[in-house]
Amino acid sequence: MINFEEELKKFKPSLEIDQAEEAIYKNDLRDVTDILEDMMKEVKIASGNKRF
Repeated sequence: MINFEEELKKFKPSLEIDQAEEAIYKNDLRDVTDILEDMMKEVKIASGNKRF
């Protein structure tokens, strides 16, 4: 029978997961809100700052 407590003590996360986490947390990822804000700024500039 498997001793889950012993197996958990032996567990070490794979390096790939650690590397992926590090890369994700280091990146300043833009979300949809950031993209929409940039698009709206561009539209306002292109339209001569007219209000919609």
